[in-house]
Amino acid sequence: MPRDKSANHIRIMAAAREEFMEKGFEKASMRCIADRCGMTAAGIYRHCTDKEDLFYQLVAPAENKLKGWAQEHWERYNEPAKKEGKIVWQDSFIDMMREVVYPDMEDYHLLVARSKGSRYEDFLHDITEATQNGMISYLDMLRKAGVKVPKIKPVQLHMLLTAYISALFEPVIHNYPYKEAADALETLEVFFLPGWKQLMEL
Repeated sequence: MPRDKSANHIRIMAAAREEFMEKGFEKASMRCIADRCGMTAAGIYRHCTDKEDLFYQLVAPAENKLKGWAQEHWERYNEPAKKEGKIVWQDSFIDMMREVVYPDMEDYHLLVARSKGSRYEDFLHDITEATQNGMISYLDMLRKAGVKVPKIKPVQLHMLLTAYISALFEPVIHNYPYKEAADALETLEVFFLPGWKQLMEL
């Protein structure tokens, strides 16, 4: 389905955003989206295949931006591990929230709090799983390089990451204003980062 920038498409996307924000994916109606933008349902379907596709068009840019940051994050950690055989503290998911998520709070609110019934309804769980896999791979890489690494079981790592990521996204779930979210992030940074550094023996 082409993603155009026509006036009608812009109207549809704005109406869809309002509908999904107000009702969530599951209860949102294509008929109501059509009414919101003053078009027919047939007109809407010229711009998407179905409600799922319309929701995807809204949130995919935010999803891709977050995934891009995470990929670069692991690369920043993996390079010193592969080349120098050591742990070098880089950035953390605190920085991801500050740089990527909180400035576009509404986009990520759609992803994590308005996505039930869509392919994104387990978005936070998926992030946790991907992060756990990334950390296990990173620790294995260090171990092979002869670096002393923390002895932590996968189930324990999963519990820590679930608590960490859930806390970071709590302001997103409640759609905090940016200032309030940023203030909360400072508290989370003070609480979580020393623990991660101690765990990694940094």
